[in-house]
Amino acid sequence: MIVNFILNGEDVSLRARSGDRLIDILRDSFGLHAAKADCRKGTCGKCLVVMDGRLVPACMVLAFKVRGREVITIEGFVQTDEYKDVAEGIREVGLETCGFCDAGVILAIASAIEGQTRPDRTEIIEALSSVQCRCTDPETTLRAALAAADAKDRRLYARDRK
Repeated sequence: MIVNFILNGEDVSLRARSGDRLIDILRDSFGLHAAKADCRKGTCGKCLVVMDGRLVPACMVLAFKVRGREVITIEGFVQTDEYKDVAEGIREVGLETCGFCDAGVILAIASAIEGQTRPDRTEIIEALSSVQCRCTDPETTLRAALAAADAKDRRLYARDRK
């Protein structure tokens, strides 16, 4: 089957089998390797991507479900102002990610602060629970998300004043 969708802002098309998973399509067909295929059960969070504005495990999305959708990987997300907010929050608190689940952690933080003026700790913890990283201190990750929310507020406030 032919699958047409938007990938990181670009219209793409590829031939896939209905049982192919998005994680494999991203890695094998498009060379996007930041999302990792680890558990293949949708629980570890290392394969997280944004599909139609929602954080989803790419290992659980079958090819036919991608048709007509918009998918943003970490490779596309790093081109956004929102990424700059998350990166500033991470830098501000000195969060050191393990390297294996960076993409999932970054996208989970972005998801936690998206559309919120000031998310509370519970909302952030819920978003971060989608990534099972044992190498990064959860409290530091939470502080990074709060700092990213502050960075986002500063950016939005500065833009409104111009």
